[in-house]
Amino acid sequence: MDEIINDMERFAEANNVPIIEHDSIEFIIKYIKMSNVKKILELGTAIGYSAIMMATASDDVEITTIERDEKKYREAVKNVNRAGFDKRIEIVYNDALDVNLAGHKYDLIFIDAAKGQYIKFFEKFENYLNPGGVIITDNLKFHGLVKNKDQIESRNVRGLVTKIEKYIDFLKENEAYITKFYDIGDGLSVSFRKNDENVQNID
Repeated sequence: MDEIINDMERFAEANNVPIIEHDSIEFIIKYIKMSNVKKILELGTAIGYSAIMMATASDDVEITTIERDEKKYREAVKNVNRAGFDKRIEIVYNDALDVNLAGHKYDLIFIDAAKGQYIKFFEKFENYLNPGGVIITDNLKFHGLVKNKDQIESRNVRGLVTKIEKYIDFLKENEAYITKFYDIGDGLSVSFRKNDENVQNID
């Protein structure tokens, strides 16, 4: 497995594919183990790196992961098959906002797709969250740019950072959820319903 992970990391670096930082995925794996997570929904497969890493947390974990980029999807399929997780990781080739998961519920929903759509993702997929489940979001620091917005020269990047800021405000102001923010990796948030007091604390 180490060889497969190392190969994916090298591929990601060589092809400029963003993958989750080590500290962040270690945090999520720890949560999966502590909270006995069985069903995971991931928005944003990329090359399958985080899905494969999450699958290593437990033999009972089953993951549905969604990717809209065909090239990344094909690479993810190859990597998942190579890792031997094709029975536990289902990769859906589609835009997450167009996917219907009626009848499915998840213990953990991991948002790591198009940053500008984070609020829409949260509002759509919270309906698929099991009681006691959590929604984890990555990249809330966006490479440190969220705290240094005045230094951004690109209008597009500045606009993206503004949307991430709005998402952070959305989480803080959401009266149905408690959200904890972690200065780990590129910035993580963990959101759980206020009536789910049994959610594990992994501070």
